[in-house]
Amino acid sequence: MYHSRKKKSYKGSGRKRKRFMIKMNPQVDPTVSKMFTQIGVPVASVFKPDKFQLDAVSAIKKSDCLVMAPTGSGKTWIAEESIQHFLKLGHKIWYGTPLKALTNTIYANFKKRFGEENVGILTGDRKENRDAPLVIGTTEILRNQLYDSMHKGTDLKTDFVILDEAHFLGDEDRGVVWEEIMIYLPPRIPLLMLSATIGNGEQIASWLHSIRGKECVIINEETRPVPLYPLFLNPLGTLYPLIAKSTKKNKTMLHKKVVEHITKKDAPQLSQMRGMPPIGEIMKVLHRFNLLPAIFFLKSRADCDKAVELCNSEILTKDLDRKAKLNERIAELVKNSPHMAKHKQLWILENLAVGSHHSGQLPIWKIIIETLMSEGLLDAIFATSTVAAGVNFPARTVVIFNSDRFNGIEFAPLDSSQLRQMTGRAGRRGMDNIGFAVNIPGKFLDVRMIAKLINAPSTNVNSQININFSMVLNLLLSHKPEQIKKLLDNSFAAFQLAHDKKKRWYKNRDDNREYLWNDFLYHLDFLQIEGYVDNIGNLTEEGEWTSKLRIDSPLLVAESLKMNLIPKDDPALLAAIIASFVNEREFDDDKIDKKQVQKKLLTSFIRIKSQLKPFATDMFRKGFEVKPLFLKPAITIYSWATSTDWERTVKQSGLAEGDLARLIMRTAENLRHFKSLKDNFPEVTEAALTSVDLLMKEPVISYYE
Repeated sequence: MYHSRKKKSYKGSGRKRKRFMIKMNPQVDPTVSKMFTQIGVPVASVFKPDKFQLDAVSAIKKSDCLVMAPTGSGKTWIAEESIQHFLKLGHKIWYGTPLKALTNTIYANFKKRFGEENVGILTGDRKENRDAPLVIGTTEILRNQLYDSMHKGTDLKTDFVILDEAHFLGDEDRGVVWEEIMIYLPPRIPLLMLSATIGNGEQIASWLHSIRGKECVIINEETRPVPLYPLFLNPLGTLYPLIAKSTKKNKTMLHKKVVEHITKKDAPQLSQMRGMPPIGEIMKVLHRFNLLPAIFFLKSRADCDKAVELCNSEILTKDLDRKAKLNERIAELVKNSPHMAKHKQLWILENLAVGSHHSGQLPIWKIIIETLMSEGLLDAIFATSTVAAGVNFPARTVVIFNSDRFNGIEFAPLDSSQLRQMTGRAGRRGMDNIGFAVNIPGKFLDVRMIAKLINAPSTNVNSQININFSMVLNLLLSHKPEQIKKLLDNSFAAFQLAHDKKKRWYKNRDDNREYLWNDFLYHLDFLQIEGYVDNIGNLTEEGEWTSKLRIDSPLLVAESLKMNLIPKDDPALLAAIIASFVNEREFDDDKIDKKQVQKKLLTSFIRIKSQLKPFATDMFRKGFEVKPLFLKPAITIYSWATSTDWERTVKQSGLAEGDLARLIMRTAENLRHFKSLKDNFPEVTEAALTSVDLLMKEPVISYYE
């Protein structure tokens, strides 16, 4: 039964907090106890590559290659050996990733592996050693380089391309970039794709073979390097196997004790504290059976921040040497960032050895947490399931509270690929013999669904290509419309439509292969009416310089430039205005006291909004997406550009630190694109580059120091 304790307080972030704890009695089912005997560190041995790794390295020397293998199985080794091969041949390599943080991590690792002089990095924020033999960068940069090479009629200065996290081909927002790269990449350049979660690899390989005229070898490895054992934590504190052994092939059955619990009407429930389960008690159970370190996947950012406050110092104080090492390492990591040295969760990190990691945190804070976790100095990280992809901090155990996740609009059930990304973090190669996924019963966890998904194959990756104005303008730089039709016929979408009879993946599109072409023509017609393209499909002068604006709202910004609405003598004001074009959040501008807004900012904003209204209305009526312009982000960015007070800017913005940092970095990234307009708008270009310097300062940029 549960036993209540008296309320107690503990020191945290310089103030007292009150908590009420539920006490669990840590126990294990005999089957689990037997499994726990395998916990430990593997015997050190000389590394010997697996067959699938050798097969992949051999394949990429003569063909394209798609590697599908579990997280931690050694896909990076394949990349490194392939890179070494092409470097010895004197070739240039492009390593594409979906995330800046992942790009930075790989850049740091590859500098150690291949030598600093041989490695460069290209993201929106960083451009270092760009002519190096090996360049790591975000896929958008690579796609833009392909646009430029097609426009100039030159060959891409690359001899080998690696696309990490290749399942991003099916990402709703970014998949179009990955698909464009695969379509435009010259067939002479070998393509290596790496992923842990692709269910239709054969279809992707067949598509690539059909458009590139060369074989795409599939390397499919199903075996996890560290076996996964799923568990169920009864609210009383007993750990049971989640799944029972079944005599029926491909039949997943819940363990009888799990069934008893989820079907029993009066089964004990985890009492809620501020809407949270007893995190501290769960930590004690995990510690009792040597299941730490752990990654707790929670429903929201707020839950992650609450969770760290529900832990206690009992675990860390049992190992004072580790606490000393932890605090010494934290001091090293925050020494160059005054803001991090006074972070509100720093006391918790230092004294409880746990951290909150989510998109609301600053990039530097997330990297500090990841670094400490990867070095074995933390007991737990509390994160949302959306960060499971693209992070690199494995643990012995992952703890699962929810069978759904937020997709940006609503909470939707997890699919097998998403769950695989989460459980892929359980079990550290070379550090664990076995990994665990502990499922915590509650109103957000469908235990039966998790059991079915745990060993299910990855979901299929489907085309997300769509036509947008930036794509149309950039293709028209180097292609006639009839040539563009052939490119669109080479899309993965067209291939799937021709070969997938069920077409269940196909959303809101005509059920034929011409939909992309028809959409292209619709965009082309609008561009011709507005003077960006002439009657025979060639870009006008305005169309040519607008094509270089590979930003969020190219046409709206271009119209603003044409009407001389963009500030060119005030870099801070320019940054503020561009922030309104970049912003993707809804704000209630009616609540803003306009009397408190800088007059020149308010005047400039109102002028742009009113003069763009006819053009924006026309776009909207013709069915094109038009983002509304809000004053609030402009005020926020103006404040940051004219001040160094981060805390005041955060409070004024109403945003989480991570969201504000993201708005700043995306605004800066959009401003950098004005550099390509120096011949057409030299004054705006000069102001834009100054704007970037005003925005990119501590604590926003300290994450790469």
